[in-house]
Amino acid sequence: MLSKLKALETQFREEMGKATSLKELEDLQIRFLGRKGELTQCLRELGTLTPEERPIVGQEANRLKGILDELVKQKKEDFLLLTDRKGSKIDWSLPGRRTFIGRRHPISQTMDEICEIFSRLNFETVEGPEVELDYYNFEALNIPPDHPARDMQDTFYVTETILLRTHTSPLQVRTMEKTAPPLRVIAPGKVYRRDSDISHTPMFHQVEGLMVGEDISLGDLKGILTLFVHKMFGEDTPLRFRPSFFPFTEPSAEVDIGCVICRGSGCRVCSHTGWLEILGSGMVDPEVYRMVGYDPDQVTGFAFGMGVERIAMLKYGIDDIRMFYENDQRFLNQF
Repeated sequence: MLSKLKALETQFREEMGKATSLKELEDLQIRFLGRKGELTQCLRELGTLTPEERPIVGQEANRLKGILDELVKQKKEDFLLLTDRKGSKIDWSLPGRRTFIGRRHPISQTMDEICEIFSRLNFETVEGPEVELDYYNFEALNIPPDHPARDMQDTFYVTETILLRTHTSPLQVRTMEKTAPPLRVIAPGKVYRRDSDISHTPMFHQVEGLMVGEDISLGDLKGILTLFVHKMFGEDTPLRFRPSFFPFTEPSAEVDIGCVICRGSGCRVCSHTGWLEILGSGMVDPEVYRMVGYDPDQVTGFAFGMGVERIAMLKYGIDDIRMFYENDQRFLNQF
């Protein structure tokens, strides 16, 4: 009987060492120390022993029960009270807390996708200040103080010469001032205009692009933007280049794609035209080259700019730009 008790202790210690949860520990305790447990069965066999053996085995069985009870108590404390790296204790018996899974905002996803497409075409990403000088935001882009094109953009002015940039085009000028051609860059970032409605917000995001070098033509511009549209919206997406006006490009064109809602048949979103405008573009005006010290007789190039919210709305079928900034979990969880 003494050897049986010894074997029982050895077995209990081995199985307790393998226990990885409170449930496993409680099951082990019931199996060995419960009313029908193995140690309890041994105690019930004391009546079969001789009067000389009975007190010796009984004392050993009671000692073993005390040892096993203490081992269970210590192991249970180890499960319930663990120490983290900072030395504070964690009570694992407390109810669990729900873990919320974070997701990238649809604007960030769209911005990353746009930049990834152009990075594959060897466009380098550049960044610059959001609080900008009037010179870089307007004058160096062929928009002098009295130019009517300034009325196209409702500007937040800090002082007469400092403002919140209305587009990321100033980075084109800043980059050309520091870099000799050839170059190809994109400038993603936040921009600000005094406008707020179903399709406009005071702060939004743009990606501007610039490519300058020798013998760059309008055909290069059309080829790159056609590739971008097909990568962003699908190979079967129709597009067209429509003549337009921008002070810093000549000739200028806006790019339209077939309406993603009605697939060109005409609806309220596309004003029943079957087309949606997604970006502006054009060949860089020679006056811009002169402002940065480039020789317009030696280099040519093109620029383009697009609103990231506009691209995201068309790509995901969103009809109200304000949904991007309301932090509604039902909306954001879809992305």
